[in-house]
Formats: sequence, structure tokens, C-alpha cells
Amino acid sequence: MDKQNNPKQLSQVAVVMVPLPAQSHLNQLLHLSQVITSYGIQVHFAGSASHNRQAKLRLHGWDKESLAKITFHDFQLPPYDTSPPVPTNIGHSIPFPTHFYPLFEAATHLYEPVSQLLQQLSTLFRRVIVIHDIIIASVVQDVKLIPNAESYSVLPISAFTYFLGVWESIADKPFQLDLEDIPNCIPSNEGCTPPEIDSFVANQFKYLGIESGKIYNTSRPIEGRYVKLLEKLSANSETKHFVLGPFNPVELKNNSGSQRHQCLEWLDEQEKDSVIYISFGSSTSLSYEQIMELAIGLERSWQKFVWVLRNSDTGNIFAEGEIRRPQLPEGFEERMKNRGIVVRDWAPQLEILAHPSTGGFMSHCGWNSIIESISMGVPIAAWPMHSEQPRNALLVTDVLKAGTLVRDWAQRAQLVTSTTIENAVKTLMVTKEGEEMRKRAAELGEAVQESLAKGGAAQLEMDSFIAHITR
Repeated sequence: MDKQNNPKQLSQVAVVMVPLPAQSHLNQLLHLSQVITSYGIQVHFAGSASHNRQAKLRLHGWDKESLAKITFHDFQLPPYDTSPPVPTNIGHSIPFPTHFYPLFEAATHLYEPVSQLLQQLSTLFRRVIVIHDIIIASVVQDVKLIPNAESYSVLPISAFTYFLGVWESIADKPFQLDLEDIPNCIPSNEGCTPPEIDSFVANQFKYLGIESGKIYNTSRPIEGRYVKLLEKLSANSETKHFVLGPFNPVELKNNSGSQRHQCLEWLDEQEKDSVIYISFGSSTSLSYEQIMELAIGLERSWQKFVWVLRNSDTGNIFAEGEIRRPQLPEGFEERMKNRGIVVRDWAPQLEILAHPSTGGFMSHCGWNSIIESISMGVPIAAWPMHSEQPRNALLVTDVLKAGTLVRDWAQRAQLVTSTTIENAVKTLMVTKEGEEMRKRAAELGEAVQESLAKGGAAQLEMDSFIAHITR
């Protein structure tokens, strides 16, 4: 369907985005909002004032002026604890950031203002389409009471990891799996999330089942097999499954001529595929001891690097408070000044991964990071920290063959030594094995980019989704 066709019909539909207020979730729905507005459809982004501001501030890969096409609804949350993460004393594992829990609970209070917004829009538009994070379903429960509204849940994690979770929960398996569907030695969920978060998610899942479809932030060339298995398992044959990812752009726009980040200027001067990018996302805080080991491992590897060294976000990144600045070994940055760069602020990850000099990514394996890395053709040194990351790491290393494991999940309580880190970096960057992973990642990236190009499978699937919601 041509984006310019039938503007009269398109103007009669409004889309309301309802994200979970954590960076990786906000980011996905803001990217998807940008794609949908490109079809001439009005998008309303519903969240708290501070989290809407955070999402806009950190958006990369799009022209910032395109944000003007989205209507942001800044709602107030009740007061909640915004304390920074508490460093763990349990071995050397990196626990789930439980300091987000008060925020998640507060976010459920968006139910009332979002419900009022939906009622209001339902009187102004022929149809209201609600697209919500699967983990904040309670907020949009009133969709079922509005005759001209329908909802779609977004899966913010990999189809592979979601499928494993669903499959394990079924006592009487409805069909047999092929041997290649599931790798051996699936990491356990033990230590991934604390009980209060498990309970929160389980409670949100109780509100699912009213949606007209599921939206996947993945790509068929990467995970088509697992989407098909999820379709096969779907309890409701009426539910539609739309694979619309990756939501992030693969052709990056210059942010209205804004000054480029210093690390991109530095990357311009490096050779192709010579730099490893290191970042553990927005919800990980490394211990002092682990930072020391990582620094020593990097120094000994003799590889060029861009290292994003920052703590986990707090529940409100704009709230005033004491910030523990991560410390590096004395003299490290001076010794490394010709070999690497340490970034302590928010880094333009998409631009870094798309840069020709970037040849590898040491990552916590959050889904945003994986899908961005693979869509840019960059292999991964997988170092899962918590949440669904251990299984995402398995997808990267064993299923896609586009990366190497830094640390096995079974050893999560142990400090990852500088020797282990040095070996992982060298494996990815300078060995024949690493070269094969880079080649495989490049092939996957090319397949993803082809699917998003005009006439490609992902583009046609997005056209189909737009045609469906504007029918």
C-alpha cells in the first residue's frame, strides 16, 4: 500500500502508544511511532512527563524534527522511590535492577489518564489503535469497553526467548519440535529476575487476551522460525501476528545538523572493523572489581575500543541525587588515549554500530542491543547480566552463530577475569573464528536490510499492518 494513498481514510485512525517506562521499552515504541507517522497516521505517545522527555532526548538514528509529528501526552505518576541501584554483595553477579520496581508499580496508575485519553480519541476518530508493551497491559484494559478501539501488544524481547518461556510453561506439548529448533543447554531462568518483578509481570499478563494481534520487534531473517512456532502455539486463531522489526532505522538520518558525538569523530580515524564497542545497556551497574578486570582485559587485548562506562539508569534520570561515578584503574585513560575512548554519557549506539570501523560489540544482550547490532551486521561478544539476556545470548551464539560467549550463565556468581575478557575480545576481533562470526553477522545484517527496503518482506508486512489498522 502506498504511503500517500487514501489520506482521507488514514486521517480517520489514531494510534496510541503505551510503553513500559524503562529505556529499552520506551526506545522500541518511539522507533515504531516514527515508522507509523511516516504513513501519515497520527500517533499519540502516552507516558509520564519525565519518561517522554527521556525517550525524546535519547532518540538516535532519526531526524529530531520528525518528533514533531508525534503528540506526546505527559501524564503525572504518583510519587515513587527514585533511589539509585544498590551495589550487590552477593558474589559477583549483576542482579536485576530492583530499583525500577517502584517505577513499574507507579506506572500502573497511568490506567486512568490513558483510559480518559482513549475515550476522548474514540469520539474524534473512526478507529483508535492501541499499541502497548506486553508488560504494561493493565493500563489499557479499557480498550474492551470502547467499540471503535482495538489493541496490539508489542513483544519487547526476542521471539526465541519468548517462545522458550511459553513452551516450557505447557505441560502437554501440542506438537513435537525439530531438533534444530531448540539448542542444547538452555540457560536456566534462575537468577534472571527477582520475585517482585516476576509477580509484576505475571499480574500484567492476566490482562492480555483482549488484543487483536501481536507485534514483534524482530526480523524474519533472524527469527522467522520462532514466530511461526508462536503462531502455531497461539490459543486464539483470530490473533494476528505482525513481524514489523527491527523498529530501529537501518539507514540513519543526521539529527538536523547537530554536532556529532566525539566518539564518532574518533571512529572516523580508525581502520575498518578494527574497533570493539563495549556497552551494557541502561540497566546494568558493574562493581568496582569488575570494572578493573574489564579495563585490564581490554588493555592486554591490544584491541581498539569504544567503552561506554556508566551506571544503570534510575527510575527518573532527571531527579537530583548523588551519583556514584564508575572508577577506572589509575592512568588507564592516559595509557589508552591512542587505542580507545571511554564514554561516560549517553552514547549514540546506532551510529556507533553502523560505523565501518566497528567490528564487534561486547554486550549484555538486551534485545534492543542485539537487534541493532545484527541489523548493522556487527557480531557480538555476549555477556548476559540478568532478565532474558542469558537466552538472548544463546540465540546469538548457538542459533545465529553471530557471536561468542564471554561468560556462561552458570558461572554468573563469579568475577569475570581479565584473562577471560582478553580472550573473548581477541576471539571476536582477531581470530579466524571471529572472522566467521563477522561474516555471518554481515549476512544477517544484509538480509535484514533487504527485508526493510522497498518491496522487501518486512516493508510489505508493515504495509499490510497499516492496511489492516486503517481498513
